[in-house]
Amino acid sequence: MITKKPTFKKLSPSFGESVLVKQHNDKLDRGEMFWHFHPELELIYVNRGQGKTHIGNHLSYFNNSQLILIGSNLPHNGFTDRLTAAGIETTIQFRPDFLGDDFFNSVPEANAIGILFEKAKNGILFNRATKDVVGSKIEDLENYNGFNRILKLLEILQYLATTDDYTILNADGFVFEAEPQDTDKIKTIYKFVNANFKEHIALEDIADKVSMTVPAFCRYFKKTTGKTFTQVVNEIRIVHATKLLNESQMSIADICFECGFNNFSHFNKQFNEVIGKSASNYRKEIKQIIG
Repeated sequence: MITKKPTFKKLSPSFGESVLVKQHNDKLDRGEMFWHFHPELELIYVNRGQGKTHIGNHLSYFNNSQLILIGSNLPHNGFTDRLTAAGIETTIQFRPDFLGDDFFNSVPEANAIGILFEKAKNGILFNRATKDVVGSKIEDLENYNGFNRILKLLEILQYLATTDDYTILNADGFVFEAEPQDTDKIKTIYKFVNANFKEHIALEDIADKVSMTVPAFCRYFKKTTGKTFTQVVNEIRIVHATKLLNESQMSIADICFECGFNNFSHFNKQFNEVIGKSASNYRKEIKQIIG
């Protein structure tokens, strides 16, 4: 799922409007769950839900509310697996120049928002205190139109621009060159991985899917993603493991094998590398939070 060559997606706000607001209270259409990018920024607020967050090179699982700002042309996936009872997902999309060329850099009072837009090119995850302040305001945007919607959005953006209650998702940056001719190849690779990560995936099999030799495939994949194929498959498996640790009562050993690992010590090592703690400590922390 991690690629520098995603699909371009064209967004179309209603006639006469520069800000697109979408809201739903059921899980996303699976047709929306694909690796894509667009010049519009995307502000996403989920008040209750679970899912896998995949933005740039960042891949993680969440089991709570989410507030994320995705910058222009930053590749990402539709990420909500499902919403809990009374859960709502609100998405706001707008171009960085929706108030005119260079407005947020040339008007001193708006400079903080311009800096926010630059930070968002690496993806920004806002923490609980910020969600508590602006979450309901984001949901209310659907009730406004025209100039009033712009004013309410600016109020939200100004708050996000001045808080330090956030995490940059791709702290090392994420740069890509979109090459549309590679889209089908990349989609084929990740569709196969997503369907088969619980089993052993031989390099010969995945290379054959895109009509490449194994050495050519390995060079292509590393150049495209900055990671080896094995690294990416293991990351996807570990993120699935965090989902099972959150949502199921399965033993850690059973989760290890359910996620495609056939060696428990290797699973523990990979979990530590990707998550930064052991699977048992991760589950203990989850239980403390829930308890």
